[in-house]
Amino acid sequence: MKIGVVKETAPGERRVALVPETVGRLVKGGVEVQVEAGAGEASFFTDASYREAGAVLVPSAGEVLAQCDVLVKVQRPSVEEAARLREGAVLISFIPAAAAAELLPILTRRNITAFSMEKVPRITRAQPMDALSSQSTIAGYKAVLLGAAALGKLFPLLMTAAGTLAPAKVFILGAGVAGLQAIATARRLGAVVSAFDVRPAVKEQVESLGAKFLAVELAEKDTQDAGGYAKALSAESHRREEELVGRALKEMDLAITTALIPGRPAPRLITAAMVRGMRPGAVIVDLAAEAGGNCELTQPGREVVEGMVTILGPLNLPSSIPTHGSQMYSRNVSSFLAGILKDGALKIDFQDEVLKASCLAHAGEPRVQV
Repeated sequence: MKIGVVKETAPGERRVALVPETVGRLVKGGVEVQVEAGAGEASFFTDASYREAGAVLVPSAGEVLAQCDVLVKVQRPSVEEAARLREGAVLISFIPAAAAAELLPILTRRNITAFSMEKVPRITRAQPMDALSSQSTIAGYKAVLLGAAALGKLFPLLMTAAGTLAPAKVFILGAGVAGLQAIATARRLGAVVSAFDVRPAVKEQVESLGAKFLAVELAEKDTQDAGGYAKALSAESHRREEELVGRALKEMDLAITTALIPGRPAPRLITAAMVRGMRPGAVIVDLAAEAGGNCELTQPGREVVEGMVTILGPLNLPSSIPTHGSQMYSRNVSSFLAGILKDGALKIDFQDEVLKASCLAHAGEPRVQV
């Protein structure tokens, strides 16, 4: 059994799918791990560290793709990579829905069994495999650092010889994994933090981190789906939500938006009018930029200045912290691999709800609608 790791080719991607620590455990479990030379360099894992872990270093990606039984990646494979995969191999990576439509014809033609890490269900048993959550943790942390760097104020309360400096006021919109990590990070830096989420169930988590939870009465009683994500709101509830957010933003120095609905454009939480009502020097960091943005004025991958308010639309923040991003993703993948490897051989059981939910293609047939 050969598991392959290649250098990520997506622009700006610095993570690697398996780190030496994980490779070592897989090798001890009886599998061969082939790693393209230089695959871990962007995340500061050397070829020497892979060799010490027991990996076989291979000069080119083409050789890995042609030989491996299982290919693990961070980003979706390119069309060229998919076409070069050994027929009948297994692919494990992030594969967003838009990419699946392009890749499925190739994967099915080559009889590839493809698993998408973002489709791993949010159930207790699958928590160690939850790559969306692990990478969202990093994104929430880094978003606060970006906001702090762009803000013209210090975060903590400071009493100095030059007088007292009031703490920054930070507003987190969305209290999922990224939002909770943003709250914790902003609090550690000394900010006064408030948070909003349409799911009343997260109030206790927000307050346990030392933030104030801003609540609004919504028309819906059930605002959370089976996976724990927020549901889309009715027009009336959205109006009430906008009123609360608009009032809160007027008092804030930094707003970090994290609201996403799987398979749909990001909900619009901050309008252009709200931005114009914010304090001079205020900053917005929109973590939903890739899905269209929670802020009306967000431009993915760019910095926008509206009046005296700065709006950041960062892309792929986990890649900006590649060492820990790779380490966490690698552990997620390792846990997933444990479900399809038995005694060093492939054994895929689609009675397993994790494998069933995350599989995109198998035995020459697509298993999802795109």
